[in-house]
Amino acid sequence: MANVASEIEPELREDLVTVMDRLSAGRKVIQPTVRHRYQIDQVGLTVSRQRLLNGPSGLEFDFDDRNARAVQLALGAVYAAGTLPRAAKAAVFDGFQKALVWDRPVDSAFIAVVMGGRSIDIGGLRAWNDPVGWALDTLGIDGKADEAPSKRVVQRKFRSLLRDAHPDHGGHDEAAAARIAELSEARRILLATD
Repeated sequence: MANVASEIEPELREDLVTVMDRLSAGRKVIQPTVRHRYQIDQVGLTVSRQRLLNGPSGLEFDFDDRNARAVQLALGAVYAAGTLPRAAKAAVFDGFQKALVWDRPVDSAFIAVVMGGRSIDIGGLRAWNDPVGWALDTLGIDGKADEAPSKRVVQRKFRSLLRDAHPDHGGHDEAAAARIAELSEARRILLATD
């Protein structure tokens, strides 16, 4: 979205924001909208890929925007985001709002802003996209992201891993603070869903 936002005609931006608001709330969008109709079939359509990759220096974007207009690319991203689970939708549509006003190159600085200043790596992206799943993995709790473990299980796993991470119990001094912060965030996420 951020790579094409400045190219979207001003009169279409307001309509695009309306579509974003409807899809983020899970409401239906009347077709055609923003001069285009949502199509599921792919016969005769050109393909444009917009990808986020794990590059050698962190997350990076790969944009193929030669086959479509800016508004078409933005609509494609918005409709794709509209199919996400409700928990992820809010964060993605918040990122879209930031993307619409971003006026610099779409690079690691943009990713950091969208991710709320979190580290720019695949782990940070997973925590942003699926915080409950990330928290379960971080604490080593078997389960599903839609079934929150009990407070007792979370506390027991947190304390056990905290003890292992602490320098007084054999944890590495350099990594202890980061690991303790990670464990604390995972506990906070899981207890908030309890």
